[in-house]
Amino acid sequence: MPAPQIHIVFALYPGVTHLDFTGPHQLLQRLPGARVTVASVEGGQMEADGLTFAGLTPYSDIERCDILCVPGGFGTAEAMLDETFMAQIRRLAEGATWVTSVCTGSLILAAAGLLTGRRAACHWAWRDQLALFGAIPDPARVVRDGRYVTGGGVTAGIDFALTLVAEIAGDDYAQGLQLALEYAPAPPFNAGRPETAPPEVLARIQAFNATMMDTRVTAAKTAAARMTAAVG
Repeated sequence: MPAPQIHIVFALYPGVTHLDFTGPHQLLQRLPGARVTVASVEGGQMEADGLTFAGLTPYSDIERCDILCVPGGFGTAEAMLDETFMAQIRRLAEGATWVTSVCTGSLILAAAGLLTGRRAACHWAWRDQLALFGAIPDPARVVRDGRYVTGGGVTAGIDFALTLVAEIAGDDYAQGLQLALEYAPAPPFNAGRPETAPPEVLARIQAFNATMMDTRVTAAKTAAARMTAAVG
C-alpha cells in the first residue's frame, strides 16, 4: 500500500539563500509519499546566490500543503514587507500540518504573526529580531514549538530536516537517510558559532553584518507594526 502523499512547499523570494532550502529539500523529498513544490510569487525562475532555479510554481496555484518551509537569505527584509508574499505565507501556513523555516526564514514566519509567544531558532546574527514580533529567540540549532519547527543558520537546515523526517517517518528512517547521504559533519575549523570562532574572525563578520543591520532592523520594526495593526 503506497504511503499517503505529503505535499511539501518551499517558499522562495528574491534574495533567498539557496542552501537554506536545497539542504532540507535533499532530505524531505525522500520522505515516503513526498511531493515537493518549489514556489514563488510569480513562478517561473529565480536566481539565488549565482544559481538559477527554474520551474517554480506560483503560490496562487497551490491550494494547500502539508509542510511549509520558508528559507532565509539577504532578501528577508524585503520579503517581510512584500504584502503579496506574506499573504501567501499566512494562507499556506493556516492549513499546513508543519510550518517550518531555516535561518532568517523564522523572521518571515514571525512577521506573518505565526510565532507570537513561541520559541524559534534563527541565524545567530539576526536572532534577537524575533523578539520584535513577540517570538522567543532560542539559540538551539533546531527548535520545535507545537507544529512549528525552525532551524538556525543555513547549514542547520539539514539538522532541521532530519528532525522533521524522524518525527514523520521515525528515527530509523531518518538515520538511514543520514547514512545514505553520509551526513557526518567534521568541519576543518571550529568556527561555526560566534562563541567558538576566533575573535578576529567574529569581529570581521560582525562588521560585515553591521552594514545591513540598520536596514534589517528598520524593516523588522515596520513589519512588526503592520502585524500588530492587522491583529488589532
